[in-house]
Amino acid sequence: MKRWRPPHVMIAVPGASLKKLLMLVVVGCMMMVMLIGALTSLRPEYRPSSSSINDMAAHFPQEAFVRLFALENGYFAQLLPKERQRTNYSSLLFRLATSINPDDPRSLLGSELPGFALYDSKILIAGEGTDYTNIPYESAPPLEVMLAERQASVEELEQAEQTEDEKPLPPPRQTTEGRKVVYIYHTHTRESYLPALKGVTDPNLAFHRSVNVTKVGEKLMEELEKRGIGAQVNKTDIEAELLKKGMNYSQAYDMSRQTVVAAMKQNRDLQYLIDIHRDAHRRNYTTTTINGATYARVAFIVGGENAEYEKNLQLATELHHLMQKKYPGLSRGVIKKQGAGTDGKFNQDLSGNAILIEIGGVDNTFAELFRSAAAFADVFSEYYWQAEKVQAPTPPEKK
Repeated sequence: MKRWRPPHVMIAVPGASLKKLLMLVVVGCMMMVMLIGALTSLRPEYRPSSSSINDMAAHFPQEAFVRLFALENGYFAQLLPKERQRTNYSSLLFRLATSINPDDPRSLLGSELPGFALYDSKILIAGEGTDYTNIPYESAPPLEVMLAERQASVEELEQAEQTEDEKPLPPPRQTTEGRKVVYIYHTHTRESYLPALKGVTDPNLAFHRSVNVTKVGEKLMEELEKRGIGAQVNKTDIEAELLKKGMNYSQAYDMSRQTVVAAMKQNRDLQYLIDIHRDAHRRNYTTTTINGATYARVAFIVGGENAEYEKNLQLATELHHLMQKKYPGLSRGVIKKQGAGTDGKFNQDLSGNAILIEIGGVDNTFAELFRSAAAFADVFSEYYWQAEKVQAPTPPEKK
Protein backbone atom coordinates (compact mmCIF):
# COMPACT_ATOMS: atom_id res chain seq x y z
CA MET A 1 0.00 0.00 0.00
CA LYS A 2 1.41 3.32 -1.11
CA ARG A 3 1.89 5.95 1.42
CA TRP A 4 -0.05 9.17 0.73
CA ARG A 5 2.03 12.21 0.09
CA PRO A 6 0.73 15.75 0.00
CA PRO A 7 0.95 17.51 -3.38
CA HIS A 8 4.05 19.66 -3.90
CA VAL A 9 3.12 23.25 -3.43
CA MET A 10 5.32 26.11 -4.71
CA ILE A 11 5.44 28.84 -2.16
CA ALA A 12 6.50 32.25 -3.51
CA VAL A 13 9.26 33.78 -1.52
CA PRO A 14 8.58 37.51 -1.11
CA GLY A 15 12.27 38.20 -0.65
CA ALA A 16 13.09 37.49 -4.33
CA SER A 17 10.69 40.10 -5.74
CA LEU A 18 11.79 42.55 -3.08
CA LYS A 19 15.39 42.15 -4.16
CA LYS A 20 14.43 42.86 -7.77
CA LEU A 21 12.54 45.97 -6.72
CA LEU A 22 15.49 47.22 -4.68
CA MET A 23 17.83 46.57 -7.60
CA LEU A 24 15.57 48.56 -9.93
CA VAL A 25 15.44 51.46 -7.45
CA VAL A 26 19.24 51.46 -7.03
CA VAL A 27 19.87 51.27 -10.79
CA GLY A 28 17.29 54.01 -11.41
CA CYS A 29 18.92 56.30 -8.85
CA MET A 30 22.35 55.66 -10.34
CA MET A 31 21.12 56.49 -13.84
CA MET A 32 19.46 59.67 -12.57
CA VAL A 33 22.67 60.76 -10.83
CA MET A 34 24.66 60.06 -13.99
CA LEU A 35 22.18 62.02 -16.12
CA ILE A 36 22.22 65.01 -13.76
CA GLY A 37 26.01 64.89 -13.65
CA ALA A 38 26.23 64.83 -17.43
CA LEU A 39 23.84 67.79 -17.79
CA THR A 40 25.59 69.93 -15.17
CA SER A 41 29.05 69.19 -16.57
CA LEU A 42 28.14 70.50 -20.01
CA ARG A 43 29.38 73.91 -21.08
CA PRO A 44 26.72 76.61 -20.55
CA GLU A 45 25.96 76.98 -24.27
CA TYR A 46 25.06 73.27 -24.50
CA ARG A 47 22.92 73.06 -21.37
CA PRO A 48 19.14 72.87 -21.68
CA SER A 49 17.55 76.27 -21.09
CA SER A 50 14.04 77.63 -21.04
CA SER A 51 14.50 78.89 -24.60
CA SER A 52 15.72 75.54 -25.93
CA ILE A 53 12.89 73.66 -24.22
CA ASN A 54 10.45 76.25 -25.55
CA ASP A 55 11.80 75.75 -29.09
CA MET A 56 11.39 71.98 -28.76
CA ALA A 57 7.83 72.28 -27.43
CA ALA A 58 6.95 74.62 -30.29
CA HIS A 59 7.27 71.69 -32.71
CA PHE A 60 4.38 69.89 -31.04
CA PRO A 61 0.90 70.82 -32.29
CA GLN A 62 -1.55 72.06 -29.69
CA GLU A 63 -3.64 68.93 -30.18
CA ALA A 64 -0.74 66.80 -28.89
CA PHE A 65 -0.93 68.39 -25.45
CA VAL A 66 -4.71 67.96 -25.33
CA ARG A 67 -4.26 64.29 -26.17
CA LEU A 68 -1.81 63.90 -23.29
CA PHE A 69 -4.53 65.07 -20.92
CA ALA A 70 -7.01 62.80 -22.71
CA LEU A 71 -4.89 59.78 -21.79
CA GLU A 72 -5.87 60.42 -18.17
CA ASN A 73 -9.30 61.89 -18.74
CA GLY A 74 -11.13 61.01 -21.94
CA TYR A 75 -13.29 64.11 -21.60
CA PHE A 76 -10.49 66.27 -23.01
CA ALA A 77 -10.59 64.37 -26.32
CA GLN A 78 -14.07 65.80 -26.90
CA LEU A 79 -12.53 69.26 -27.20
CA LEU A 80 -10.87 68.28 -30.48
CA PRO A 81 -12.66 68.15 -33.84
CA LYS A 82 -13.57 64.60 -34.90
CA GLU A 83 -11.04 64.62 -37.74
CA ARG A 84 -8.25 65.47 -35.27
CA GLN A 85 -9.11 63.14 -32.42
CA ARG A 86 -6.72 60.50 -33.77
CA THR A 87 -3.00 61.16 -33.47
CA ASN A 88 -1.02 61.34 -36.71
CA TYR A 89 2.26 59.92 -35.42
CA SER A 90 4.02 60.05 -38.79
CA SER A 91 3.36 63.79 -39.08
CA LEU A 92 4.50 64.33 -35.48
CA LEU A 93 7.76 62.42 -36.04
CA PHE A 94 8.35 64.33 -39.28
CA ARG A 95 7.99 67.66 -37.48
CA LEU A 96 10.36 66.59 -34.71
CA ALA A 97 12.97 65.33 -37.17
CA THR A 98 12.88 68.23 -39.64
CA SER A 99 11.31 71.21 -37.76
CA ILE A 100 8.94 71.49 -40.73
CA ASN A 101 5.20 71.69 -40.25
CA PRO A 102 3.43 70.05 -43.23
CA ASP A 103 0.40 72.27 -42.57
CA ASP A 104 2.45 75.49 -42.75
CA PRO A 105 4.77 76.01 -45.77
CA ARG A 106 6.34 79.01 -43.99
CA SER A 107 8.16 76.60 -41.70
CA LEU A 108 10.16 75.39 -44.74
CA LEU A 109 10.73 78.82 -46.26
CA GLY A 110 11.54 80.37 -42.89
CA SER A 111 14.57 78.14 -42.42
CA GLU A 112 15.78 78.57 -46.01
CA LEU A 113 15.18 82.25 -46.81
CA PRO A 114 17.06 84.83 -44.67
CA GLY A 115 14.65 87.13 -42.85
CA PHE A 116 11.54 85.14 -43.78
CA ALA A 117 11.05 84.09 -40.15
CA LEU A 118 10.06 87.72 -39.42
CA TYR A 119 6.67 86.91 -40.90
CA ASP A 120 5.87 84.66 -37.95
CA SER A 121 5.17 87.97 -36.23
CA LYS A 122 1.67 89.38 -36.32
CA ILE A 123 0.62 93.02 -36.30
CA LEU A 124 -2.16 93.18 -33.73
CA ILE A 125 -2.57 96.94 -33.88
CA ALA A 126 -0.91 98.84 -36.72
CA GLY A 127 0.46 102.26 -36.00
CA GLU A 128 0.79 104.91 -38.69
CA GLY A 129 2.69 103.45 -41.66
CA THR A 130 3.34 100.09 -39.99
CA ASP A 131 3.11 96.96 -42.17
CA TYR A 132 4.91 93.64 -42.53
CA THR A 133 7.75 95.22 -44.51
CA ASN A 134 8.84 97.44 -41.62
CA ILE A 135 7.90 95.64 -38.39
CA PRO A 136 10.60 95.95 -35.72
CA TYR A 137 13.49 93.51 -35.89
CA GLU A 138 16.89 93.17 -34.26
CA SER A 139 20.13 92.32 -36.03
CA ALA A 140 22.21 89.82 -34.07
CA PRO A 141 25.87 89.92 -35.09
CA PRO A 142 28.38 87.72 -33.24
CA LEU A 143 29.15 88.68 -29.65
CA GLU A 144 32.69 89.61 -30.71
CA VAL A 145 31.25 92.35 -32.92
CA MET A 146 29.05 93.69 -30.12
CA LEU A 147 31.87 93.66 -27.59
CA ALA A 148 34.40 95.37 -29.87
CA GLU A 149 35.57 98.76 -28.59
CA ARG A 150 34.21 101.78 -30.45
CA GLN A 151 34.65 105.47 -29.81
CA ALA A 152 31.48 107.17 -28.67
CA SER A 153 30.51 110.77 -29.28
CA VAL A 154 30.03 111.99 -25.74
CA GLU A 155 29.28 115.45 -27.11
CA GLU A 156 26.11 114.17 -28.78
CA LEU A 157 24.86 112.74 -25.50
CA GLU A 158 25.77 115.85 -23.50
CA GLN A 159 24.08 118.09 -26.05
CA ALA A 160 20.90 116.03 -25.79
CA GLU A 161 20.92 116.41 -22.01
CA GLN A 162 21.54 120.17 -22.15
CA THR A 163 19.11 121.13 -24.90
CA GLU A 164 15.98 119.45 -23.64
CA ASP A 165 13.14 121.68 -24.77
CA GLU A 166 10.63 120.50 -22.20
CA LYS A 167 8.85 122.71 -19.71
CA PRO A 168 9.63 122.07 -16.03
CA LEU A 169 7.00 119.86 -14.47
CA PRO A 170 5.18 120.96 -11.32
CA PRO A 171 5.60 118.74 -8.24
CA PRO A 172 3.46 115.60 -8.61
CA ARG A 173 0.13 115.63 -6.80
CA GLN A 174 0.53 111.98 -5.82
CA THR A 175 3.52 109.70 -5.42
CA THR A 176 4.31 106.08 -4.68
CA GLU A 177 5.81 107.33 -1.38
CA GLY A 178 9.31 106.03 -1.96
CA ARG A 179 8.22 102.63 -3.30
CA LYS A 180 9.92 101.50 -6.51
CA VAL A 181 7.05 100.07 -8.55
CA VAL A 182 8.61 100.03 -12.03
CA TYR A 183 11.62 97.92 -13.00
CA ILE A 184 13.47 98.98 -16.16
CA TYR A 185 16.03 96.70 -17.76
CA HIS A 186 17.71 96.05 -21.11
CA THR A 187 18.11 92.49 -22.41
CA HIS A 188 20.24 93.72 -25.33
CA THR A 189 22.24 96.16 -23.28
CA ARG A 190 24.76 97.27 -25.90
CA GLU A 191 22.29 98.32 -28.57
CA SER A 192 23.37 101.82 -29.52
CA TYR A 193 22.76 104.56 -32.09
CA LEU A 194 24.93 105.64 -35.03
CA PRO A 195 24.82 109.41 -34.29
CA ALA A 196 26.48 108.65 -30.93
CA LEU A 197 29.29 106.54 -32.44
CA LYS A 198 32.25 108.29 -34.07
CA GLY A 199 33.11 107.04 -37.54
CA VAL A 200 30.55 104.22 -37.49
CA THR A 201 28.09 104.12 -40.39
CA ASP A 202 27.26 100.41 -40.62
CA PRO A 203 23.98 99.78 -38.72
CA ASN A 204 25.17 96.26 -37.91
CA LEU A 205 27.94 97.82 -35.82
CA ALA A 206 25.69 100.11 -33.75
CA PHE A 207 26.75 98.71 -30.38
CA HIS A 208 28.64 100.26 -27.47
CA ARG A 209 29.47 99.18 -23.92
CA SER A 210 28.32 102.39 -22.20
CA VAL A 211 26.68 104.83 -24.65
CA ASN A 212 23.71 102.69 -25.49
CA VAL A 213 20.05 101.97 -24.79
CA THR A 214 20.64 102.05 -21.03
CA LYS A 215 20.82 105.86 -21.30
CA VAL A 216 17.22 105.79 -22.52
CA GLY A 217 16.31 103.61 -19.53
CA GLU A 218 17.91 106.10 -17.15
CA LYS A 219 15.99 108.92 -18.79
CA LEU A 220 12.72 107.03 -18.49
CA MET A 221 13.38 106.43 -14.79
CA GLU A 222 13.98 110.17 -14.23
CA GLU A 223 10.79 111.10 -16.09
CA LEU A 224 8.69 108.60 -14.17
CA GLU A 225 9.97 109.89 -10.84
CA LYS A 226 9.16 113.44 -11.90
CA ARG A 227 5.59 112.21 -12.15
CA GLY A 228 5.60 110.59 -8.73
CA ILE A 229 6.24 107.00 -9.86
CA GLY A 230 9.21 105.31 -8.19
CA ALA A 231 11.37 103.34 -10.62
CA GLN A 232 14.67 101.50 -10.67
CA VAL A 233 16.85 100.76 -13.66
CA ASN A 234 19.19 97.80 -14.13
CA LYS A 235 22.23 98.35 -16.37
CA THR A 236 23.81 94.90 -16.18
CA ASP A 237 25.93 94.31 -19.30
CA ILE A 238 24.06 91.23 -20.54
CA GLU A 239 26.34 90.70 -23.55
CA ALA A 240 29.44 90.72 -21.35
CA GLU A 241 27.79 88.24 -18.98
CA LEU A 242 26.96 85.96 -21.90
CA LEU A 243 30.58 85.97 -23.03
CA LYS A 244 31.82 85.36 -19.51
CA LYS A 245 29.60 82.29 -19.12
CA GLY A 246 30.17 80.93 -22.63
CA MET A 247 26.56 81.49 -23.70
CA ASN A 248 25.36 82.71 -27.07
CA TYR A 249 23.32 85.78 -28.02
CA SER A 250 20.07 83.82 -28.35
CA GLN A 251 20.26 83.13 -24.60
CA ALA A 252 20.18 86.83 -23.69
CA TYR A 253 16.63 86.57 -22.34
CA ASP A 254 17.65 83.67 -20.11
CA MET A 255 20.38 85.90 -18.68
CA SER A 256 18.21 89.00 -18.23
CA ARG A 257 15.53 86.81 -16.67
CA GLN A 258 17.91 86.13 -13.78
CA THR A 259 18.20 89.87 -13.02
CA VAL A 260 14.43 90.34 -13.21
CA VAL A 261 13.66 87.39 -10.93
CA ALA A 262 16.27 88.60 -8.43
CA ALA A 263 14.78 92.11 -8.46
CA MET A 264 11.26 90.77 -7.91
CA LYS A 265 12.46 88.78 -4.89
CA GLN A 266 14.31 91.76 -3.40
CA ASN A 267 11.53 94.28 -4.00
CA ARG A 268 7.97 93.08 -3.48
CA ASP A 269 6.64 96.50 -4.49
CA LEU A 270 7.52 96.03 -8.18
CA GLN A 271 4.39 96.09 -10.30
CA TYR A 272 5.62 96.74 -13.84
CA LEU A 273 8.55 95.31 -15.82
CA ILE A 274 9.79 97.29 -18.84
CA ASP A 275 12.44 95.90 -21.19
CA ILE A 276 13.79 98.65 -23.47
CA HIS A 277 15.28 97.86 -26.89
CA ARG A 278 16.47 99.64 -30.02
CA ASP A 279 15.08 98.68 -33.44
CA ALA A 280 17.42 97.89 -36.35
CA HIS A 281 15.31 99.81 -38.90
CA ARG A 282 16.51 103.07 -40.42
CA ARG A 283 15.40 106.61 -39.69
CA ASN A 284 12.46 106.88 -42.10
CA TYR A 285 10.63 104.13 -40.18
CA THR A 286 11.62 105.09 -36.63
CA THR A 287 11.17 108.88 -36.57
CA THR A 288 8.17 111.17 -36.49
CA THR A 289 7.56 114.89 -36.03
CA ILE A 290 5.13 116.21 -33.42
CA ASN A 291 4.58 119.96 -32.99
CA GLY A 292 7.79 120.71 -34.88
CA ALA A 293 10.01 118.39 -32.78
CA THR A 294 11.34 115.04 -33.94
CA TYR A 295 10.72 111.95 -31.81
CA ALA A 296 11.99 108.37 -31.91
CA ARG A 297 8.95 106.19 -32.53
CA VAL A 298 7.88 103.51 -30.04
CA ALA A 299 6.75 99.94 -30.78
CA PHE A 300 5.11 97.57 -28.29
CA ILE A 301 6.16 93.91 -28.54
CA VAL A 302 4.16 91.05 -27.03
CA GLY A 303 5.46 87.48 -26.75
CA GLY A 304 2.98 85.16 -28.45
CA GLU A 305 4.48 82.04 -26.87
CA ASN A 306 3.56 83.19 -23.38
CA ALA A 307 0.48 81.18 -22.36
CA GLU A 308 -1.11 84.25 -20.73
CA TYR A 309 0.03 86.86 -23.23
CA GLU A 310 -3.46 88.38 -23.35
CA LYS A 311 -2.72 90.20 -20.08
CA ASN A 312 0.45 91.73 -21.53
CA LEU A 313 -1.44 92.51 -24.72
CA GLN A 314 -4.09 94.40 -22.77
CA LEU A 315 -1.44 96.60 -21.16
CA ALA A 316 0.33 97.26 -24.47
CA THR A 317 -2.96 98.02 -26.20
CA GLU A 318 -4.08 100.55 -23.61
CA LEU A 319 -0.70 102.29 -23.65
CA HIS A 320 -0.74 102.39 -27.47
CA HIS A 321 -4.19 103.99 -27.62
CA LEU A 322 -3.31 106.49 -24.92
CA MET A 323 -0.10 107.38 -26.76
CA GLN A 324 -1.99 107.82 -30.02
CA LYS A 325 -4.35 110.21 -28.26
CA LYS A 326 -1.64 112.35 -26.65
CA TYR A 327 1.16 111.96 -29.22
CA PRO A 328 -0.34 111.05 -32.61
CA GLY A 329 2.02 109.01 -34.77
CA LEU A 330 4.50 108.21 -31.99
CA SER A 331 3.43 104.59 -31.59
CA ARG A 332 4.26 102.11 -34.37
CA GLY A 333 1.65 99.75 -32.98
CA VAL A 334 1.46 96.46 -31.10
CA ILE A 335 3.22 93.43 -32.60
CA LYS A 336 3.01 89.82 -31.42
CA LYS A 337 6.25 87.90 -31.97
CA GLN A 338 6.70 84.15 -31.92
CA GLY A 339 8.23 81.29 -33.90
CA ALA A 340 11.74 80.73 -35.20
CA GLY A 341 14.37 83.41 -34.74
CA THR A 342 12.83 85.06 -31.69
CA ASP A 343 12.46 84.32 -27.99
CA GLY A 344 8.67 84.29 -28.10
CA LYS A 345 8.14 85.11 -24.40
CA PHE A 346 10.52 87.99 -23.62
CA ASN A 347 10.20 87.24 -19.87
CA GLN A 348 6.58 88.43 -20.02
CA ASP A 349 5.46 85.18 -18.43
CA LEU A 350 6.84 86.59 -15.16
CA SER A 351 4.08 89.20 -14.94
CA GLY A 352 0.97 90.31 -16.75
CA ASN A 353 2.37 93.84 -16.38
CA ALA A 354 5.58 93.11 -18.30
CA ILE A 355 6.15 94.84 -21.63
CA LEU A 356 8.90 95.17 -24.21
CA ILE A 357 9.23 98.47 -26.03
CA GLU A 358 11.41 99.38 -28.99
CA ILE A 359 12.38 103.04 -28.75
CA GLY A 360 13.86 104.44 -31.94
CA GLY A 361 16.23 102.84 -34.43
CA VAL A 362 19.91 102.91 -35.33
CA ASP A 363 19.74 106.45 -36.78
CA ASN A 364 17.95 108.27 -33.97
CA THR A 365 19.69 110.88 -31.83
CA PHE A 366 19.62 110.94 -28.06
CA ALA A 367 17.65 114.18 -28.18
CA GLU A 368 14.88 112.34 -30.06
CA LEU A 369 15.15 109.31 -27.78
CA PHE A 370 14.90 111.43 -24.63
CA ARG A 371 11.80 113.22 -25.96
CA SER A 372 10.18 109.84 -26.57
CA ALA A 373 11.17 108.60 -23.11
CA ALA A 374 9.49 111.66 -21.60
CA ALA A 375 6.41 111.12 -23.77
CA PHE A 376 6.19 107.46 -22.75
CA ALA A 377 6.54 108.44 -19.08
CA ASP A 378 3.73 110.95 -19.54
CA VAL A 379 1.48 108.29 -21.08
CA PHE A 380 2.46 105.60 -18.60
CA SER A 381 1.93 107.83 -15.57
CA GLU A 382 -1.60 108.65 -16.71
CA TYR A 383 -2.32 104.95 -17.16
CA TYR A 384 -0.69 104.05 -13.83
CA TRP A 385 -2.57 106.54 -11.68
CA GLN A 386 -5.86 105.69 -13.35
CA ALA A 387 -5.24 101.97 -12.68
CA GLU A 388 -4.34 102.74 -9.06
CA LYS A 389 -7.54 104.73 -8.68
CA VAL A 390 -9.60 101.82 -10.02
CA GLN A 391 -7.84 99.25 -7.81
CA ALA A 392 -7.97 101.35 -4.66
CA PRO A 393 -10.34 99.92 -2.00
CA THR A 394 -13.64 101.76 -1.61
CA PRO A 395 -13.75 103.65 1.70
CA PRO A 396 -16.46 102.42 4.10
CA GLU A 397 -19.66 104.40 4.16
CA LYS A 398 -20.20 106.63 7.14
CA LYS A 399 -23.12 105.63 9.30
